[in-house]
Amino acid sequence: MPKALYPGSFDPFSMGHLDVAQRAAAIFDELLIAVYSSPAMKTPMFDTDERVGLARQAVADLPNAAVVPFDGLVVEFARKSGASVIVRGLRTAADFEYEYEMAFMNKQLAPDIELVCLMTSLQYQFVSASLLKEVAALNGDIDGLVPRHVADALRIKLAG
Repeated sequence: MPKALYPGSFDPFSMGHLDVAQRAAAIFDELLIAVYSSPAMKTPMFDTDERVGLARQAVADLPNAAVVPFDGLVVEFARKSGASVIVRGLRTAADFEYEYEMAFMNKQLAPDIELVCLMTSLQYQFVSASLLKEVAALNGDIDGLVPRHVADALRIKLAG
């Protein structure tokens, strides 16, 4: 099987992200989780090194997965890293519409790179980074929606 790239801002890395990563790691020989250093139109809560560290800890038990930072076009990074497939997770129809448009742009830029979309597992369908951060900021319970170390990091970040 080819090498796959799973890009995202991962701010924070959620159980939905982990679900997609685990399933992609079961399909592909290698999975490179690429943490975008400069997410467009977003101001991340965690800096790049923090997001990379949180993601690495979350996927530590996946022997064929690695986590790296990246910047620039996803398709260019995929080529540079030797990935011939981009993996994306889909939660809602809005995700599909966004990924659909992005898929055609990426195909224009890099016709040799394929897209594989994995539907999120039902229990994570409503989980988004913005919702997680909002609930955490209001002292809501996010246990079970993010790995324990991510919940701890969010609490520390928000406290201080």
